[in-house]
Amino acid sequence: MTHYRQERPKDTTDYIYGTRAVVEAIRAGREIDRLYVQQGLSNELFHELRELLREREIMYQFVPQEKLRRLASGKNHQGVVASISPVSYQQIEDLLPTIFESGRTPLLLLLDRITDVRNFGAISRSAECAGVDAIIIPSRGAAQINSDAVKTSAGALHKIPICREHNLKTTIEFLKESGVKIAACTEKGATDHFSSDLTGPLCIVMGSEEDGISGEYLKRADVRVKIPMLGTIESLNVSVATGIILFETLRQRSSTANT
Repeated sequence: MTHYRQERPKDTTDYIYGTRAVVEAIRAGREIDRLYVQQGLSNELFHELRELLREREIMYQFVPQEKLRRLASGKNHQGVVASISPVSYQQIEDLLPTIFESGRTPLLLLLDRITDVRNFGAISRSAECAGVDAIIIPSRGAAQINSDAVKTSAGALHKIPICREHNLKTTIEFLKESGVKIAACTEKGATDHFSSDLTGPLCIVMGSEEDGISGEYLKRADVRVKIPMLGTIESLNVSVATGIILFETLRQRSSTANT
């Protein structure tokens, strides 16, 4: 009997290698998803890059040389490797006024540390189908938006605005001040999603696969919503839970529009 070794899936992320190449990519308007810098790197060109990163508010991470060597696969990385995002990011402060001005009732989705690429892709697909106006993610601690995420989303990531924010607490406060209700979907919720009013300007918060929603975001929520369950397993997969609450929101809004 012949045994075939299972091949590991190839990394289809688009990378740029070298300090000068990364500088030129940023100046050309390419969206940087992840930026890795070799620990201890200090030269004139890196100082130029660092100033550009500060100016554009692009986050970066110091990593051991071995990680860069793996990412570069033999290419000359010069201590800097960047992955390019297949989507263009927006700012919720710029986007929200245009949603209101268009006459739409905002429906936003804020993802707290969703790190699994396929979960993120599936959530994005459900969000686009449910009419979500934008997905908000943190600049750190979120799934990488790569070709696998785009594929799992069935292309939804090219259609729905993605807002990558440096401080989600500040973002939540901005939304509340703008008249958007914050609904945290959690098993700690006081009311089930059928009984909660999801018809007005709304931002639904979904938590990480491991820890749920951070306490600092939970305490800022206007309402905590739970999905009732009858089985013995305590929680749903986050992409499934997101789909459930999004389409309950769509049902409520459709019912209101028809009355």
